[in-house]
Amino acid sequence: MTGIDLHVHTLYSDGTFSPGEAIRVARERELQTVAITDHDTIDGLPEAFQAGAEAGLRVVPGVEFSTVHDGEGIHVLAYYMDLEDAAFLDELGRLRADRLSRAERMVEKLQDLGYPITIERVREIAAGGTVVRPHVARAMVEAGVVPSVQDAFSDRFIGTGGPAYVEKHALDPVAAMELIHRAGGVCVLAHPGTWREADPVPMEFIRELIEAGLDGIEARHPEHTPELEARFVSLAEGAGIFWTGSSDCHGTLYDPVRMGARTTPPDQFERLKQRAAELRLAAREP
Repeated sequence: MTGIDLHVHTLYSDGTFSPGEAIRVARERELQTVAITDHDTIDGLPEAFQAGAEAGLRVVPGVEFSTVHDGEGIHVLAYYMDLEDAAFLDELGRLRADRLSRAERMVEKLQDLGYPITIERVREIAAGGTVVRPHVARAMVEAGVVPSVQDAFSDRFIGTGGPAYVEKHALDPVAAMELIHRAGGVCVLAHPGTWREADPVPMEFIRELIEAGLDGIEARHPEHTPELEARFVSLAEGAGIFWTGSSDCHGTLYDPVRMGARTTPPDQFERLKQRAAELRLAAREP
């Protein structure tokens, strides 16, 4: 087994698999390494580590960290961070609280529009995990407001600029990268081809992030065109940083299950691990 998928969600955020189920699927798809990267939480990692050890599959500790640039969310994937770093954990807690508040305000707007959505049902769907927009979308599907999760994200509902959309509040990407680095973690820009719904993160801004210390770019992603993937690979290689490929699997939330649909080449993963070792060493220095 040689496959390396560095972006997998579980039911601790907006995935539908438990960590153990995610590891089972990874094993079935002949993956060797997976990173569990739930939104703003590391709560699923202990179960994932145990399941990985039992299956003989390497689990990379990760989290998909929320940041905001120009009023729109940008996600930064953090890997190999210190799971007990107090400042890092405090920010994750703040982000989860903001996500819940955001969901509550979205539900209120949907109710004002006449749709029978309740925050209680959204929280039930989240099942104790981080509450995120797809949970609101799933409640909308369940209530018959929209036929699919994707339809909920249109500008008619909770998509950017929609009547029930609520902006998120988080650190800017550079401040988040500094926080992650202080915790000994590696920073990778997640799915840069999808920023303002379908528009990519501007190349000039990605270059600014690289100058500020970005370690890698998630170049290969199921929602990137081949042209965008090639552009991001070229940008990373030209800047002397590594790049990754990942499925961004959410279980059965999107059809079909896409775990392993994109993978990271072993040489790029080795570069990620080397950078992680350097950052952990730097984080220990007084």
